Amino acid sequence: MKDRRDFLPTTPADVRARNWSEVDFVYVTGDAYVDHPSFGAAIITRVLEAEGFRVAVLAQPDYKSADDFKRFGRPRLGFLVSSGNIDSMVAHYTVSKKKRTYDYYSPGGAAGKRPDRAVIVYCNRIREAYGDVPIIIGGLEASLRRFAHYDYWEGRVRRSVLVDSRADILTYGMGENIITRIAKLLDRGVPIKKIRDVRGCVYLSKRGERVYFDSKEIGDYDTLKEDKRAYAAAFATQYKNADSVRGVALIEYYGDKMLVQNPPMPPLEREELDRVYALPYARDFHPDYDAVGVPAITEVKFSITHNRGCFGACNFCAIAFHQGREVRSRSVESVVEEAKKIAAMPDFKGYINDVGGPTANFRYPSCDKQSECGVCPNKKCLAPTPCKNLKVDHTEYADMLSEIEKLDGIKKVFVRSGIRFDYLIADTDDSFFKQLVTHHVSGQLKVAPEHCAQSALSMMGKPSVDVFMRFKKKFFEISADAGLEQYLVPYLMSSHPGTTMKDAVEMALWLKKWGYSPEQVQDFYPTPGTISTVMYYTGINPMTMKSVYVTTDYHEKQLQRALLQFSRPENANLVREALRLAGREDLIGNTPDCLVRPAFGQGHKTEHKARDGKRSSQRGSKKLPRPKNHVKGYKSDKPGSKKPGQSVQSRTKKTKNR
Repeated sequence: MKDRRDFLPTTPADVRARNWSEVDFVYVTGDAYVDHPSFGAAIITRVLEAEGFRVAVLAQPDYKSADDFKRFGRPRLGFLVSSGNIDSMVAHYTVSKKKRTYDYYSPGGAAGKRPDRAVIVYCNRIREAYGDVPIIIGGLEASLRRFAHYDYWEGRVRRSVLVDSRADILTYGMGENIITRIAKLLDRGVPIKKIRDVRGCVYLSKRGERVYFDSKEIGDYDTLKEDKRAYAAAFATQYKNADSVRGVALIEYYGDKMLVQNPPMPPLEREELDRVYALPYARDFHPDYDAVGVPAITEVKFSITHNRGCFGACNFCAIAFHQGREVRSRSVESVVEEAKKIAAMPDFKGYINDVGGPTANFRYPSCDKQSECGVCPNKKCLAPTPCKNLKVDHTEYADMLSEIEKLDGIKKVFVRSGIRFDYLIADTDDSFFKQLVTHHVSGQLKVAPEHCAQSALSMMGKPSVDVFMRFKKKFFEISADAGLEQYLVPYLMSSHPGTTMKDAVEMALWLKKWGYSPEQVQDFYPTPGTISTVMYYTGINPMTMKSVYVTTDYHEKQLQRALLQFSRPENANLVREALRLAGREDLIGNTPDCLVRPAFGQGHKTEHKARDGKRSSQRGSKKLPRPKNHVKGYKSDKPGSKKPGQSVQSRTKKTKNR
C-alpha cells in the first residue's frame, strides 16, 4: 500500500502534515504526478528537496481559471512551470494534426487534462492569481521553444515561449544545477529580475543592458518571422552554441527588448549524476491515481537510465538541442544500487526492462578532445562515417549489465532503448555484440535505419544503409549461432526533408527484397528544436545553407507512406498513383518483381475491390487469402533454414514521436 508521505505534497493537507507553514516553490506540471527518475518533475523537485527547499507539486491543474493555482497560497520563492515530459502540442496532436484521444501521461490515459501550449497557459493563470510572483519555466517545451521558432501547428514562426508566457526566467537543457543555483539566489534575497549570470538561463531585458558573457546577435524577431534564410542562419548559430565549452551568449531582439540566452550549463559529471539518481524516489505514480493508474509508468517503472546526451545527433531529433551532444553516464556502482532498489519492490517480477538512455550504448564523450574543445560545431561524430577520433568501447556497459544480472531477485536484464547500430558495428571487439544478442534482447531489438536512400539518409544525419545491412547480418548470425530466433524492430520514417518519391520507391523495393512489411511507419513530425524542422519550414539546410527538397503536401506524404507499406491492400490505389508519378509503372504488374497488382479491370481478372483501397476483404462469407509473397515481417530464421537472417519482424508497438 502506497503512503502519501513517500511523495511530495499535492494538497494543503499534505503540507500541514509536514508541519510547513508555507512552501518555497510550487512545481506546476502538465503530467500526472509520477515520482520516478524518468520524469523531469520528479528529478527537479527531489533535487530541490535535497537542498532543503519545501516543494509542493501542482499536477495537471484546472487551467480554466486561476483558482487551482492558489491551492498552496503564494509560494515564498516562486512557481516552477513545465508542460510535462513532452511538448503539449505533440502530446495532443498527431503529425496529421488530428486530436489524440489518449494521453500516456494522464490518469487512465484520459485526454484533455492539460491545455495546448501548456507553459503559456499555466504562466498566464499564475500571473492572474499572484501578479509579480517569480515564475521560472523549464522542461522540454520551454527548452525547445526558447528562441523564435517555427510552429508546425500554426504554420508560422512564433515568439520565444519566454515572451509569450510572461515568465521571468527560462531554463533550458538538463536543469538540476541551474534550478539549484537560481533557488539559492532567491533564498538569499536576490530579486528574480537581477538574476542574469546563471548559465543555462534565458531572460528578457532592455536593449543595451549588460550581458555577462561573450555574446552574438542572431537577429530581430520581426525579420526572423518573415525571412526564411535569416531564420535558418539563426538556428545554425543556436545549434553551434549548444555546447558548454565553446558556446557563447546569444541575443534575439523583440522591439525595445532583447532576449538573452546565457551559455549552456556544463553537463552533470558522474558523481553529480549518481547523487541525483540516489534520491528517495517513490518510483510510482501518486496514490491519488491508484484507481486508474498512469500509463507512462508501465515501460519505465523497472527500467534504469544510465546516461545522458547523445553524440549521434540525428537531424530530426531534439536531444542534441536539449540534453546536448556531450555524453555523461552514472557509475556502475550507482546503477547497481538502483537495480537493488528495483529488485526489492513488491511487484517486481525479476525483469529489468531496460538499462538505457537517449542512446543505450553510449557511456563516455565521443573523443578525448571534447573536454577542452567541446563538440565539433560543423561535423558529426558518426555520420556519414565515424570520425577518426571516435572512441568506441562497450566494455564498461557490458560489465555493468553483467553485474546487474548477478543480483538476487533479478532473472534477466534487457536493453530496450535505441541501440546506435553504427557505433556497435564500429567496435572491433564483438564481445559486447555477442553479449547483447544472447543475453539482453527480449526477442526483439529496436534499431533505427530510418531509410535506405542515401539522399534521405544524408539529410537525416544517418549513415549509409550498408552499415545497417552489416549490422543486421551480424545480428542474425550471432542469433543463429546461439540457437535463438530473434527479431529486429527497425524504425522507418517517410516524408523527411530531402526524401523524394523516387527515394520512397527505392525504400519500397528494399523492403520487398528483404521481406519486411512494416506495421507502422513514422511520418516526419516537425517539432521545435531540430535541424530537420528548419529544413521543413525553410527548404534550406541550416548547416550548409543549401536548398533541400521538402514534402509538405498532405497527399504526397500519403503516397510516400503508402509506398513503405505497399503490401497493404488498402494502399493499392495510392501505391499505383505514387509509382506513376515516380515514372515506375514497370512496378505495377503481376510478376514477383512488382510492388502492386494492376487495378481491377486493368489486366488482373481476379483483382478484388479490396485491393483498390476499400476496407472490405471478404467475398461472400470467405476472407480473401493474402498473396503468397506477403510477409508480415521478417525475422531471423531458425538454425538450418534456407535463408538465415533475411528478415526483420515488423514493429508491433506504437512508434514514439521523434
